Amino acid sequence: MTAQRRADVEATEFRTVPRRRPPAGSPAREPAWAPLLAAIAGILVCLGFLAAAAAGDLGRDALITLVVFVAAIWMWVFAPVPDTYVALGAAVALVVTGPIDTETFTGTLGDSVIWLLVGSFVIAAAVTASGLSARIAARVLTVARTPRQLMHLLTAVLLVTTFAIPATSGRAALALPVFLALATVLRHRPQLVLAFAVGVPSVILFSAVGSLLGAGAHLITSEIVATATGEGYHFVQWLILGLPLAVVWSHLAAEIALTLFADRTERRTPLTVPASAFAETAGADVRGPLSAAQRRVLGVLAAVVVLWCTEALHGVDPAVIAVLGALLATAPRIGATTLPAAAKTIPWTLLLFMAATLCLGIALTTTGASAWLAGLVFDPVRSLGTAAGAVFLVLTVVVSLLAHLMIQSRSARSAVLVPIIVATAPAVGVDAAAAAFLSTAAAGFCHTMTSSAKPMAVFAASETVPGYRPEHLLRYSAVLAPLSVALLLAFAVWVWPQLGLSPTP
Repeated sequence: MTAQRRADVEATEFRTVPRRRPPAGSPAREPAWAPLLAAIAGILVCLGFLAAAAAGDLGRDALITLVVFVAAIWMWVFAPVPDTYVALGAAVALVVTGPIDTETFTGTLGDSVIWLLVGSFVIAAAVTASGLSARIAARVLTVARTPRQLMHLLTAVLLVTTFAIPATSGRAALALPVFLALATVLRHRPQLVLAFAVGVPSVILFSAVGSLLGAGAHLITSEIVATATGEGYHFVQWLILGLPLAVVWSHLAAEIALTLFADRTERRTPLTVPASAFAETAGADVRGPLSAAQRRVLGVLAAVVVLWCTEALHGVDPAVIAVLGALLATAPRIGATTLPAAAKTIPWTLLLFMAATLCLGIALTTTGASAWLAGLVFDPVRSLGTAAGAVFLVLTVVVSLLAHLMIQSRSARSAVLVPIIVATAPAVGVDAAAAAFLSTAAAGFCHTMTSSAKPMAVFAASETVPGYRPEHLLRYSAVLAPLSVALLLAFAVWVWPQLGLSPTP
């Protein structure tokens, strides 16, 4: 292959994460001994924790759990191994060595949260196949007459999809064609295209906190809290607490993206988005009525959400409701797709990862390992007396918000942090459920690097996506991170107590 041909191939390569280029003068490849050194360092860290835990007179199961826990974190951060592989390996190691039994390991895959997600993903596949989401988005966006109206209308549409698509990566895939249609219409206004490239994935990530199904981390947190306290979060409870934050956080992120990347003249210049721009995305003329399939899928989705919200009245488990909705959404002459086709869209790797991390969370909680680790990490906070609770809340937000720099998976971050936070909170006078909810919400900030979250990677600049570059993301996150910390603390102290979740027991 000629040098020119190689250059052409590299120029047309589709990249969803930034290519890591070595500094000038450094070797092009990582030394072969680097992974070995990382593995040795990981073993030394595990042995150090083992020695420290032994000095604390912990039981055998807690010691083993701590070693497996630290090893899993180390591999999530440094090892070039898929997160699911690491999580399954950790879960199996806990079964083989004894901290959890086989029934617990196999039972997590049949847990109600897994079935809840299975049913939700099938319903989401039907919604996508029908073109309903794209049709509604196109109808709403054609109303906009200014860049600010367009940005905030799109934010509102993405907020609604939180209840239809149970994963941020799925919502990013759904939003990408809409963004590309807008980018084509606005191709002569690159500042606005850049603002939307940064704003859309940010809204997808922040709006997820509005629903219990918005991210797998929410369900993991609920299960860990239920294991520790006896009761997790219900769909309506999460909705009441999370939706106000999702609305404020999403519109704040959208406004900051527009302000940072489009100057005042650009923001004030009128625009018109023609309906024809979305004809291909929506699968039909957006000006016409909804198709029969779209109306049926919309009815199924509305019924499922209403039944989830009224669980206290009928007593049917949300997982059963999700599966019933999935059956209707794929039924002959009713649904918009088939069950085999919908099943192919289910991210089974994500479900396996969730099941494995649930095992890890259960082991940390039931063996006492999380309580010991919490004491090791937060003992200095306990010594602060009456100020301990306030300092703990601030640390919870900051650590959870920055954790994406080390652990890319949102679910893994919750599996690591929530057991420690739940074990520490009562000792400093903070409600465990409130602290866990705050940590999980803060973990939704994943904006510093392109690889920090899948939605950010999807909208990165490439030959096919007129997206943002890494320097844009750093500039954006530098402004948004401190505002997010302040917003989360304001909700924890002033808003959520009015909605039934106070940081003080």
